[in-house]
Amino acid sequence: MKTVLVFKTSVVTEQQAGRLKPVLDKLMHAREKWNFDLEDCDRILRVEAFTLRASVVIAELNRAGFFCAELED
Repeated sequence: MKTVLVFKTSVVTEQQAGRLKPVLDKLMHAREKWNFDLEDCDRILRVEAFTLRASVVIAELNRAGFFCAELED
């Protein structure tokens, strides 16, 4: 079953999101996807994945120099 993970990030620009594309694409499998909502005040990253854990996404964005925290429902 696909899980939707939602994160608050410090990504502000499309250029920053573009720099993260290879990082996020590397984490994805077939039929999984991600996108940023940079218009939202929390600079949302939304990930639809089958097995990816939130901690992995957070670690990868932190490693790339960005703040990332999972938003709870």
